[in-house]
Amino acid sequence: MASYLNATTSLCAPSTFTFPDLYGAQILSLSANLVTNFSESVKDLYYFNHHSIKVENATFCNVTVSYTHPGQEDHINIAAWLPVDTWNERLQAVGGGGWVAGGTNFFLSASSMAGAIGSGYATITTDAGLGAANDASPWALLSPGNVNLYNLQNLAFVSLNDEAIIGKSLINDFYGKPPKYSYWSGCSQGGRQGLMLAQRYPGVYDGIAAAAPAINWNSFFTATFWPQLVMNLAGEYPQGCELDELTAAAISACDGLDGVVDGLVSNIKACDFDPFTLVGTEFNCSTTGTNTKISNIAAEVANSTWTGPRTADGRFLWYGPNIGADLSGILTSQALASTTCTANGTCKGSPNPLGTQWITLFIEKNPDFDLASMTHEQFDEILHAGWQQYHSIIDTDDADLSGFKAAGGKMMTYHGLSDQIIPASGTEDYYNEVTKLDPNVHDYYRYFEVPGLQHCANGNGGQPTAVFDALVAWVEDGIAPESLPVSPTGLDGTAIERILCPYPSVATYDGVSDPATADGFSCA
Repeated sequence: MASYLNATTSLCAPSTFTFPDLYGAQILSLSANLVTNFSESVKDLYYFNHHSIKVENATFCNVTVSYTHPGQEDHINIAAWLPVDTWNERLQAVGGGGWVAGGTNFFLSASSMAGAIGSGYATITTDAGLGAANDASPWALLSPGNVNLYNLQNLAFVSLNDEAIIGKSLINDFYGKPPKYSYWSGCSQGGRQGLMLAQRYPGVYDGIAAAAPAINWNSFFTATFWPQLVMNLAGEYPQGCELDELTAAAISACDGLDGVVDGLVSNIKACDFDPFTLVGTEFNCSTTGTNTKISNIAAEVANSTWTGPRTADGRFLWYGPNIGADLSGILTSQALASTTCTANGTCKGSPNPLGTQWITLFIEKNPDFDLASMTHEQFDEILHAGWQQYHSIIDTDDADLSGFKAAGGKMMTYHGLSDQIIPASGTEDYYNEVTKLDPNVHDYYRYFEVPGLQHCANGNGGQPTAVFDALVAWVEDGIAPESLPVSPTGLDGTAIERILCPYPSVATYDGVSDPATADGFSCA
C-alpha cells in the first residue's frame, strides 16, 4: 500500500476540521494535537485479529471530538489518530471489551489504535460516553428502578454509527479525500459491535473482523451466573483445584477424538466425558499442596456448567462453555464457576461481575438485589425478562445479513473453543441461523473455530493473527480465506502448526504426515 504524503504537520490544528454533520447530535468541542516519535510494542494478545507489531517513531494527528445528543444528557468522545505521512488510505476502527465501548483510556482500544497506526491506518474509537472502567454501575441507572436507556443505547449501537460518520469526516478534512476502504476490528464487546454494524449499519465498513462476539448479550450475560446458582442451591462450593482436575481429565479423555493427541479438544461434539466417574478420586490440590478428593458437588458444577443453564423443569435456556474451558478462574482469572476458599477449605462462590451487574442493574434495576437467595424459578424469569426488555437494543442475533451482502461487505469471525466466558456454541448457532436464511453466506461471511483458544486470546490453541490480513485480501483482492494458519503449543511446550477452517469444515489429519506441521491437515 502506497504511502500518502500530502498531509503535513501544519494541518494538525482544529481549524483544519469542520464540525461533522451528525443528525440528532450537537458537537461540543474538537481538539487536535500533533504526536511525534510515538513508539510502542503491540502484542497480538491485545491486538485481536492481528500480528504483533513494533511501532517506531510514528507521527500522527490526535483528534478528539466531544458531542452530545440534546435532551439525553450524554457526553461522548471520539478519538481519531491520523498518520501524517504514512497513511495507507484506509480506516481501521477498533472495538472495546466488557462494559467498555472503547476510547483511548481503555487499554485494549488504545493498543489496537497503536497497532493500526503502525500499519499506516487512520484509526478511530468511541467511548460511547461511558468512560473506560469495566464497570456499569456509574452509568446504568438514573435512579433505583430506572435504567438509563440512552446510555445503554449508546453502548449498544448509536455510538457506532456516530463514530463512523465523524471519523470519515475527519479523514476527509485532513487528507482531502475519504478512505478507499474502511474496516472494523474487535473481539468480545468489539465482536458484538462488529456484528451490530453489519446488521444495523451494513454500508459503513467494507470489512469487519468480529471475534468471539457477545452476540446473544442477555442470554450469555445472565447465563454467566448459572454455575453460581447451582452452587447456591446446593449450599456447597468446590475448591477450584477440583474443577481444574476435572477439566484436565476431560481434555485427556477427548483429546484424541480428532485423530491427533496434541492437548487440544477439537472434536467437541464427540466428547461425552462424565465427571461423576471421578468422584472420590484422590489428587494433589495445586492451591493447597495437599491431597484431596473430587467431590460430588465439583462434578455437579462441572457438568452443569458444560451443559449450560436449564429451566427448573429441564428446558434449554442457553449454552455453557465447552469441555476444556477454564471453570475455576485459577488459570485465567476470569471464569464462571470460580470460588474463593479459606485456609481450612471453606469455600464460597465468586461470581463473574458481567453477569451480576447485568442481573442487578439492568434486569432487577436494583444494585442491592440479593443474588445469593435467588431461586431456580427466579433465574428462569430473570433471563426471560432480560430478553423481553433488551433483545432489540443490544443483542446481535439478527440472521438477516442481506443488507451487508448487498453493500459488498466481507466479515470474518473466530471463536476459541475453550472460551471460558462467551460460549462458542452461541456463535456457531448464529452462523447456522444465517446459513438457513442464505446458504451462500460463505460468499461474504466466514466463521473459524479455534481449538484450545480461550476468550479472545491465550490458551494453548494459538492466536489467530492472520485474520485481519485475510480480511483485507478478501475485500480488496477478492481472495476468500480457505484456511488460516495458527500455531498452538504442543504437549512438549513447543509451537506446532495447524490450520483453521471455515465452519462447518474442520481441520482433518491425514494420519500419515508429521502432526506437528500443517502439511498433514486439510479442511473437510
